[in-house]
Amino acid sequence: MMKDNHEPTLDDVLQPGKQMLAAGYCMYGSSCTLVLSTGEGVNGFTLDPSLGEFILTHPGIKIPKKGKIYSVNEGNAKNWDGPTAKYVEKCKFPKDGSSSKSLRYIGSMVADVHRTLLYGGIFLYPADKKSPSGKLRVLYEVFPMSFLMEQAGGQAFTGKQRALDLVPTKIHERSPIFLGSFDDVEDIKALYAAEGKKE
Repeated sequence: MMKDNHEPTLDDVLQPGKQMLAAGYCMYGSSCTLVLSTGEGVNGFTLDPSLGEFILTHPGIKIPKKGKIYSVNEGNAKNWDGPTAKYVEKCKFPKDGSSSKSLRYIGSMVADVHRTLLYGGIFLYPADKKSPSGKLRVLYEVFPMSFLMEQAGGQAFTGKQRALDLVPTKIHERSPIFLGSFDDVEDIKALYAAEGKKE
C-alpha cells in the first residue's frame, strides 16, 4: 500500500504482509482459474473461453478447519529441523488413533496451495540445512499465499511468527512457510513452541 503520492521507492515495497490490500493467483490446466482476495474473503473465478470472461464459480472459499492432506517435498527430509520432521512423522503415524494424512505434492506452490485451500490440510516449505532461510520469496510467494489463506480462515506461519507480520528487508528475501487449515498449522506451531522451550 502506497503511504502517500510520492514517487515510489523501495520502502513502499518492503512493508509487512499485513499491509497488503489484495492477493491472487491464476492457474492454468483443463480450465483457467483465478483466485482473488481484496481483503473481504476469497473468491474463485473460471475463464469461460466462449465469453472471454472470468465467471464466479467458487464464491466465498473457506478452508476446512482441519485437513487430511499434507504437502511437502520429502526429498529434503534429511535436512529438516526437529519440529518439521516430527510434524511429518505425526502426519504419517499419528499416535492419537486418528487416520494418517495423505501426502500430495505437485511441486508447484500455486497448485499445491490451491488444493490445500479447497480441501484443507497443510502446505510446508520449511527451512533446512541447505536453505536455512527457506526457499520461497517473501514478497511474491509467501505474502500473497498467506494473505489468501488467512482470508479463507486458515493460517500461515514461518516457524517463528505469523507470516504476514514479517517485515522484509530486501526484495528477494526468502522465508520458510507453513500454511493451511487452522488446526493443522496450530499443530506445527505447538511443535516449534516446544522446541523453543528446550533451548
